[in-house]
Amino acid sequence: MGEMISSYDGTKLYLNKEVGKDCKAVAVIVHGLCEHQGRYDYFAGLFHNAGIGTYRFDHRGHGRSEGERTYYEDFNELLDDTNVVVDMAIAENPDLPVFLIGHSMGGFTVALYGAKYPDKKLRGLVTSGALTVDNGKLITGVPKDLDPHTQLPNELGAGVCSVQEVVDWYGKDPYNTKTFTTGLCYAICDGLTWFEDSIQTFKYPVLMLHGEKDGLVSVQDTYDFFKNAPSADKQMKIYGGLFHEIFNEYCKDEVISDVINWILGRC
Repeated sequence: MGEMISSYDGTKLYLNKEVGKDCKAVAVIVHGLCEHQGRYDYFAGLFHNAGIGTYRFDHRGHGRSEGERTYYEDFNELLDDTNVVVDMAIAENPDLPVFLIGHSMGGFTVALYGAKYPDKKLRGLVTSGALTVDNGKLITGVPKDLDPHTQLPNELGAGVCSVQEVVDWYGKDPYNTKTFTTGLCYAICDGLTWFEDSIQTFKYPVLMLHGEKDGLVSVQDTYDFFKNAPSADKQMKIYGGLFHEIFNEYCKDEVISDVINWILGRC
């Protein structure tokens, strides 16, 4: 069941915590731009079947969490909100390995988290379609001279997935947002610049996943991330023909199984 928790600055975040009695591991799941934790119900269900508990939360300004809709003053808000949930997962499961998983903007968050918090007791990180460079100019292409509270239309829908039902429901989902702010874009741009300078501190075991036909976040982002991350244990898998949301694609069971097997191999 969901609950509201206080983040580092008092902002209330919506948290969905599902941890069974005999879990082998716990994963914190970080969602992407304009979406919410509820879009990972199927993903989390397969994790639970495999004995992995999950913590999912809505980013501030997203879903059922507080905050100006899709607005960030600073990219660190993403990292530090995530850190509150990571700390909770570690504290509440002291005997279990804890993993951190992020998709798209959540992948951006997880990648930067690994560089900012290199000493957290995390067993490994997983990124999916992660925005780590923005080779595709999805965010960095936004004009820089706009008011940061300007709302831009969310036109991501058609590109999220090759499965039409997923695209259709994406537009109808009441917890998805129809717009995002330029302030969010500017914060992410600052974060990308910071990450370029800080990636040498990224040492976690990491699994990087990406759809080859991703038209939102270029697959080149993951190639660059893989090349530049100094982790001793790093793996990359590119799925031919898949669009952005690889966890919702027609072969989603295979993709999610790859994540589960990677996690269980590190427990």
